Amino acid sequence: MAKVTVRYWAAAKAAAGVAEEPYEAATLADALDAVRGRHPGELTRVLLRCSFLVDGDPVGKRAHETVRLADGGTVEVLPPFAGG
Repeated sequence: MAKVTVRYWAAAKAAAGVAEEPYEAATLADALDAVRGRHPGELTRVLLRCSFLVDGDPVGKRAHETVRLADGGTVEVLPPFAGG
């Protein structure tokens, strides 16, 4: 298991009530399952609309189970942003 920091932005930050928090997870799917377990409710709904960066790289349409996390890495949770 990798120790990673999950950072929340905009609506995800508001729903989580924190800007970031640590998790232990092997894949992005594992990390997101842990996030949902810690923050049931609004954040779970927000995550459905989010995109993700892992160590600065966009996840895109890759299956979250295939995205491996590195120890000391960062997962950025990015809801859709309004404006231009």
